[in-house]
Amino acid sequence: MPNVTPFPKKTGTRFGKPDTFHWRWLGLLIFACAIGSIHPLEMPAYLLHQTGTVLGVGIILWLTFKGFVSRTGFTLSIIFLLIHVLGAHYLYSFVPYNDWIKQLFQFDLNAHFRWSRNMYDRLVHLSYGLLLYKIIFDCFSVWLPNARRGQIAFLVIQFVLASGAFYELIEWLVAIDMSPKDAENYNGQQGDMWDAHKDMAIATLGAIIAWLMTVVKRKYG
Repeated sequence: MPNVTPFPKKTGTRFGKPDTFHWRWLGLLIFACAIGSIHPLEMPAYLLHQTGTVLGVGIILWLTFKGFVSRTGFTLSIIFLLIHVLGAHYLYSFVPYNDWIKQLFQFDLNAHFRWSRNMYDRLVHLSYGLLLYKIIFDCFSVWLPNARRGQIAFLVIQFVLASGAFYELIEWLVAIDMSPKDAENYNGQQGDMWDAHKDMAIATLGAIIAWLMTVVKRKYG
């Protein structure tokens, strides 16, 4: 049997530049933003959230044009932004996911898990680590061509935790001059004093899950 290294070194090979595949996904996101802009729950907060969407698209496109991002990484990043756009329309705390599930499947998700709050924001933070793991891994793979996969995976998980903490600080700085009601709507704490800590933890958990999925895929795929 050939000698297989469990964590082979990366080659540093860059990925392809944007093509029709990328523009179709971007078109889907633009369409979703247009639909989400129709009577959002609260327009000022919606626009504030969508500022993050525009910034995210700019970063993703820049990285893609540089050849740092795989097609999978690009796709998962756009899916994350689609989830974010839906949350922005409803201000996260008011996304009626439970009503949709009850209508479609006659199943009360909140009651089943005894959730007393709207959990959509938790889904978004989980998706941050789970869906953006790949694009971050792609970039580190190009930037650190001599690093092993395990080392890059550890850096990605650390980056998700650090960037999650940075985002929570930005949220605090943005909301500090708002009225209590507007700050609550923007942050979506729903009365939970540990909301920021839980958001960071669940984003990190998402990255760990993504890493474990790649390990299983490489071993058994």
